[in-house]
Amino acid sequence: MIAIVSHAWLLDDDPATRADAYARITAEFEAVHATIAGYRGRRLLHGSDDPRHVVNIRFFDRADDYDQLVAHPEYATWIARLSEHIEPRDPQKEILSVLLSTDR
Repeated sequence: MIAIVSHAWLLDDDPATRADAYARITAEFEAVHATIAGYRGRRLLHGSDDPRHVVNIRFFDRADDYDQLVAHPEYATWIARLSEHIEPRDPQKEILSVLLSTDR
């Protein structure tokens, strides 16, 4: 299993409202993710020390499964919707292998 870890920073005007909108859109975007056979779920984290910071961790069987998501015809539209709430920065994304998972 792999994890795609992405960092983003919400716009500074109203981080709490931006966080709510970002989480809502992310939840709606889940329907597209569910079309990918190797998609295994996600965690969306919100910074306590920096309320503008969000970390999106998505889990896939293989990197090819993530590539299928990015190739989905609706992917760019959803990313554009999410981008309305974050600072324009170069994407900060990393692909990691999962060594241990202890979900309960």
